[in-house]
Amino acid sequence: MATPSIDPLHIFRFRVDVASETISNVPGGAAPPGGTVQMCFAECTGLEATMEPKTIKEGGRNYGAAQRPGGITFATVVLKRGVSTDRGMWTIFNNASAGQYSARLQVTITLLDGDMDPIMGWQLDQAMPVKFKFADLNAKGMEVGIEELHFVHEGLSAV
Repeated sequence: MATPSIDPLHIFRFRVDVASETISNVPGGAAPPGGTVQMCFAECTGLEATMEPKTIKEGGRNYGAAQRPGGITFATVVLKRGVSTDRGMWTIFNNASAGQYSARLQVTITLLDGDMDPIMGWQLDQAMPVKFKFADLNAKGMEVGIEELHFVHEGLSAV
């Protein structure tokens, strides 16, 4: 009887695709042709949009103020414990932190099931990486390559 194989990446349930036409043109870029960097993460937080309502007090309306839609703000998306096969994301972050061109990215976060098939996805528009934390280096540890990656963005949609 054959022993079932265990996928070593079974804990990575979020695939992250970072796309931009400028990725392949970033100086020193390590991204593959086509301008896409693909990563997988074990945890994702901050998929959040908040609308600040505008309260309007009307004369003669004594029961309560009218509520109208206001501006929308987006939380910073934090991806934790990830792996990637290339250094394209680090190159983009490093170039921006060095005062060079800061590419605006389209980030798609896809939730995967046990067979690594997509279930649901979210898209971040005009995203920019603001924090890149590598895992601690410890020969006895089980840490993975990217400990945390933070994105700020200007739009959130379900795909």
